Amino acid sequence: MIIRGIKISVVESAKGKKIFDGGTNLDENSLRLWTRGILLAGQKQRKRRILVPAPHSKDFPVAWSSRIMAQEAWRYSRETKNPAIKEIIFTLNNEKDVSFFKKILTGYLGHLVNVLCQGPFVTVDGIIEYNNGVVLIERSNPPFGWAMPGGFLDYGESAEEGVRREVKEETGLDFTGYKLFKVCSRPERDPRFHTVTIVFYGKGKGILKAASDAKGAGIFTPDNLPPEMAFDHKSVIEEYFKRLFICDSERDTG
Repeated sequence: MIIRGIKISVVESAKGKKIFDGGTNLDENSLRLWTRGILLAGQKQRKRRILVPAPHSKDFPVAWSSRIMAQEAWRYSRETKNPAIKEIIFTLNNEKDVSFFKKILTGYLGHLVNVLCQGPFVTVDGIIEYNNGVVLIERSNPPFGWAMPGGFLDYGESAEEGVRREVKEETGLDFTGYKLFKVCSRPERDPRFHTVTIVFYGKGKGILKAASDAKGAGIFTPDNLPPEMAFDHKSVIEEYFKRLFICDSERDTG
């Protein structure tokens, strides 16, 4: 099968190598490091085709090794910039192991590509406290309307890194002192497709200026929220103001 432009195959090799003799030192971590090391060495040498001997150990079933090595092949294809390797060939010592390894590997990668990679997709949004209100941006792309600054999380990026980046790109502000507010995951919250957003709240520092895919930016309070808001952002902002009001009331009566 082919994943992200890289052909993955499984063959029997008369010269099949065992990763470890005896198998007592073979565990998940060592197999990951073994597989990753071979792939990264091949990348460094700019090899287009590489053989990766699979383990042969009674203490480490093929069902385990096939999944782990499939995960590392996917990781190489996803995380390597300009991958040089165009074919990864896993080799095993006998026809029975080859057949079982191939069945598990192709099924696992097929599920990864055709099911898991189809979503839900992760986004991040920021409730930015700024000049006695919160910052909202006017979207230049559909779904149109006003929204919290945010966007899709990049691969290899933490949610915290993502929300800082999105806030900076769309408003020019530095997002500081932020904390987790809530996670929104209803399948119908986004009219495009199923997204799960992680919402943070914090302070905005700097000069507010709409940029990136925001065509406008403004400061809003509970009394002047825009009538047209995208996604479920109106309910999120209203919930934020409600919590803020409750916290302020508790401090006043405390």
